[in-house]
Parts: sequence; structure tokens; C-alpha cells
Amino acid sequence: MDASGVEVTGRAQRAAWRERSVPAVERVRPGLWSVPVPMGGPLRWVNAHVLELAGGGLGLVDTGWDADDSWAALCAGLAGIGAGVRDVRGVLVTHMHMDHVGLAGRVREASGAWVAMHPADARDLTAFTARSPEESTEVEVAFLVGLGAPEPDARADAGTPEERARWRRLALPDRLLEDGDRADLPGWSLRAVHTPGHTAGHLCFADEATGLFFAGDHVLPRISPNVSTHAGGAADPLRDYLSSLERVAGEEAGEVLPGHEWRFRGLAGRARELRAHHERRLAELLAAVRAHPGSTPWDLAAHLTWSRPWSQYERRMRIFAVTETDAHLRLLVTRGLVVGDGARVPRYAAAHLR
Repeated sequence: MDASGVEVTGRAQRAAWRERSVPAVERVRPGLWSVPVPMGGPLRWVNAHVLELAGGGLGLVDTGWDADDSWAALCAGLAGIGAGVRDVRGVLVTHMHMDHVGLAGRVREASGAWVAMHPADARDLTAFTARSPEESTEVEVAFLVGLGAPEPDARADAGTPEERARWRRLALPDRLLEDGDRADLPGWSLRAVHTPGHTAGHLCFADEATGLFFAGDHVLPRISPNVSTHAGGAADPLRDYLSSLERVAGEEAGEVLPGHEWRFRGLAGRARELRAHHERRLAELLAAVRAHPGSTPWDLAAHLTWSRPWSQYERRMRIFAVTETDAHLRLLVTRGLVVGDGARVPRYAAAHLR
């Protein structure tokens, strides 16, 4: 256990992370397994959690990325516990991102399972999938230009309509879960906990019988989840996220099962660490605004500390960085520390406080 009170319980998961591999399927508790579903990028895999249901069948919390190798891994993982996709009765989606909802449609087609998510993410996902790939691309380009990106850079980062075509296959939900609702998974007492920030409709699930807390991407043990702005999204997503962290810190969670990385104990301690991280980030950004008044979010992102040199950022990584910078700027505005000029492409300066 570290100084914050966080204790690693998913030791095999963390060992695989350090070895740059993917862990094996793991029995977490009687009737509960963690199935790692590989994905591209630095996160490497998604933890799909499989729950054995009273009376037969399985429930899933998240599914993994929509790719053939991810589908094969999910099917193999279920086979490894003596089951199959056809046994799935319901899918709980913590949030609408591709790596969590991506395979839900294939699971539903193979099993007839229902898919559930929060209404806010259902609305955003419906709007997103309703756009043509061409329209979706133009919406993102326009949003990035509105944050100060030169149009050629915005187009290079947004990608092509062909690359976006598969996003229209994402499964829309059959059921909606509001905060406090109980998931229809017999033998479990999963309560939906609305935790907006990473997405507007992000859900965690607290099982009151076992003390397990399925955290999705809201609280991860090592990294800070991306909190970003997007076209048509929440006005102040970082404020929403910090409020959600305050809320989950009060949950009586015996063990946290996140969507990435490894299981751990110490939800309140990890929530404190994440809040402190964002306060440091806000202070760094405020210093950048003071040093570079009249800058756009695109400009300011280049003056912040990232995991690698800013010149190496491109495509989705640069989009995440700039939109995360924008989210932090909006909270500084809310706190009265920074002001924007109100232009179509806003530029920011430090507020003159009395």
C-alpha cells in the first residue's frame, strides 16, 4: 500500500503491464472473471468483466474494441471459463467510447443480449452514429479550428471519412440506466453511479453485496483519464469530473475494478490523487496563460508538460491534448482566474483580480 492508501490487488495485471504483454483471463471472485481484450495504442487492453448470473447465463461490464482480434480474444476468454458469447444475457456499458462499447453490437447479434448505458451517452452516441463519415469529419475539423488549430493540421489530425466509417457500427442501447438504477443481472446487486466527466454519461457500478466497484475509466490506478471538450459536449467537463471524484470517494468500495490497467483498493485515496493532479495541471496552465496572453487552446497545449515532446504529438494524441487543455481552460474561466475574448476562436488571458 502506498502513502495515499492505494493497494494493488491485480498483481498479475500489473506484472503484465510492466512486461508490455496482455494478462491471462483471471477469476477475481466466485462467479466473476476479468477478460483482457487487446486494443491498439498505449493502453494495450480493456478489462471486460464477466459475471455469472443466478439461474444461468452471463453479464458483461464493457466489451472491448471493435476489431477482429479483439472479438477473437473475447470469445476465447469466454471459452476459457467454459462459456461462450451466446451465454451473455446483458451488457453494461460504462461509457460510449469505442474500446468499451465497440463489441457490444457483435455480442448482441450473437446472443440476443440487451445493451444498457446512461441516457446522456446514449444521446451522444445516437447523434454521433447518425452523421455520415464525411459530416463527422467536418464537425471535428471545425471544432479543432475553433480551438485555434490551423485547418491543415486539423484535417490531418481528424483523419479521413474512410477511417471513421466503422464508428457508425457502434451499438445503440436497448436499455437506459439512470443514477441509482439497479442493473438487471440476477445474483448481483449492481447500482449505477453516474460519474460525468470522461464522458457526459459515464457510469460506474457499485455491487453492495460484495463491495466491488466497477469503475470504467472514471478512476484508473496509474493514469489520469482524459477529460476533454468536444463539439456539442458539456460546457465544463472538468468541473463535472472533479465533482464526480468527490462523490465516488464516499463510496464504500472494498476493491476497484477499472476498465484499464489493474485492480486496486483505496478508492478514496486514488480519487484524492486524481484531484491533486488536476489542480497541479490547472496551476501549470494558469502560468502558461500568464506567460503567453492572447493564446488559443491550441497554442497553450504546446506550453504544457506532456509524456513526450510536443513536436511528437499528432492525430488522436494531439486532439486529446488540445481538447483536454480546453477543458482545463474552461474550469479556470469558471473559477474567475482566466477570461476569454469571446471571439469565434477564443484567446485567453489571466483575469485581473482585485
